[in-house]
Amino acid sequence: MSEKTDLWGHPKGLYVLFFTEMWERFSYYGMRAILVLYLVARETGDNPGLGWSDPEALKLYGWYTMLVYVMSIPGGWIADNLIGQKKSVLYGGILLVMGHSILAVEEMWAFYSGLGLIIAGVGMLKPNISTMVGGLYKQEDIRRDKGFTIFYIGINIGAFLSSLIVGYVGEVHGWHYGFGLAGIGMAAGLIQYLLGQKHLANVGNLLGASQDPAEIEAKKRPLTKIEKDRVVVLFISFLLVIVFWGAFEQAGGLMNIYAKDKTARMLMGWEVPATWFQSLNAMFIIFLGTSVAAYWARRKLKGLLSTGLFKMIMGLVIMGAGFFFMTAASAEYESTGSSAMYWLVLAYLFHTVGELCISPVALSYITKLSPVKYGSIMMGVYFAMTGFGNKLAGLLGASAEALGEFTIFTGIAVFCVVFGLLVLLFRKKLEQLTHGAEDNERDLHHEEAEGFELADRENI
Repeated sequence: MSEKTDLWGHPKGLYVLFFTEMWERFSYYGMRAILVLYLVARETGDNPGLGWSDPEALKLYGWYTMLVYVMSIPGGWIADNLIGQKKSVLYGGILLVMGHSILAVEEMWAFYSGLGLIIAGVGMLKPNISTMVGGLYKQEDIRRDKGFTIFYIGINIGAFLSSLIVGYVGEVHGWHYGFGLAGIGMAAGLIQYLLGQKHLANVGNLLGASQDPAEIEAKKRPLTKIEKDRVVVLFISFLLVIVFWGAFEQAGGLMNIYAKDKTARMLMGWEVPATWFQSLNAMFIIFLGTSVAAYWARRKLKGLLSTGLFKMIMGLVIMGAGFFFMTAASAEYESTGSSAMYWLVLAYLFHTVGELCISPVALSYITKLSPVKYGSIMMGVYFAMTGFGNKLAGLLGASAEALGEFTIFTGIAVFCVVFGLLVLLFRKKLEQLTHGAEDNERDLHHEEAEGFELADRENI
């Protein structure tokens, strides 16, 4: 990869995908920040909602967030077999603009139609844009994990801004104004994606569509024993994903309602909007993302344990530990009638560090272990597992009314930590099945830069 195609040590195409995903997540997380609050808001008043009960709202939230990601499986299949990743991202973006725009209409038909279009749009866009990021790097390039972390920071810049802006507009000026604003953000991302196509010329194309014999052969040949073993490891790692997101996605549901109803949110005479707490996760990722990625990269270069599976296990354990702060918050509420904001801040901090160890790493891990011809569909399966985790989150949140937040938060914390440690016991055996997929990673960008310098000296 030449210097001309790089910007700040990474392919220029990374930044095109960075901003595309940033605006897509702005629209998604902005809508997510106000969805449950809109559902449970009273049907009368200055900013009326649908007047649903908390369990009803959380059940819909669970179904919606599950289907959004489960649709990544057909979205990945369409990309792998029909139109390629690049066009899938484009069509997904168009569906998302339509869906968010329709949600701005204050009619029930528009509400359900908008949700349906968003589900289809995310299914087309989400797995394929992530696979395209992996396609920007050679298989053994150590920069891949860092590239995914940069990409992930883009996701969370969008999430951070949306929780503040869309959340504020929705809560204060009207829910449907918030939904419409999310659509404007997605339109900006789509325009940026179209303008940056020249930097994506060699990535995201339909495999086998060219006359390259290597591509045609890769499309036709059956999976090897090594490829099958790696797929097995991926599916086992997806169990971590389901558990992680089942816990983590309490942020948009139960923790969102908890922040609104049971947290003392007054700060110097001003009440902090409940939706703003969801921006903490994104803010922490923006500030900590590169540091966490650099920490793991240094461990890798020093020969210390830093495999993708190990990072994911640690991410689950750290995130689970964060729920003990919510246990403390619940205990404080039960004894005093309110809980302090710092419990939520600490919980989101731990959740963020855990997320940085599992989510961008999982995206990179999939591009390393997936067979080339199934790259998008395996990414789709990953996001489907995320969807099942989201559905689990909705079920757990809905049960809080019967069991109580203290029981739910404590149970989540204990289960995540114990499950992560159990998987850790089998880590070595599982990593043997990857057949050294991560063993030969090195800093190819640095090596190539040295090669250019040597060539220049020889020409002097």
